[in-house]
Amino acid sequence: QEQLVESGGGLVQAGGSLRLSCAASGLISSSRYTMGWFRQAPGKEREFVGAINWRFSTYYADSGKGRFTISRDNAKNTVYLQMNSLKPEDTAVYYCAARRSIDAVAPTTTRDYNYWGQGTQVTVSS
Repeated sequence: QEQLVESGGGLVQAGGSLRLSCAASGLISSSRYTMGWFRQAPGKEREFVGAINWRFSTYYADSGKGRFTISRDNAKNTVYLQMNSLKPEDTAVYYCAARRSIDAVAPTTTRDYNYWGQGTQVTVSS
């Protein structure tokens, strides 16, 4: 059974850092998946944060460029989202997603991803 489990969320002050992890299991040839991070704030739609493809190419939404870094460790079947210089507007539930496709460019819409984690809360206080 395919499963994604996020961890690492929590409460942090503005300017602080967090590293989220996403552990994948049950994904056949998971090293070829595109792995994405999305977030959803209360009352808002789920939005793209960033993604990493099978070539380790990374893509970021403008909101996180220069502050967020995505990486993956295929040996551990884990993807990471390092978030620095956090702002109160980064407060949201963060979701990991996996796309069963070899992509040259990672897609940025939720409908393009096949599997989702349960989410982890990130709260940034001012």
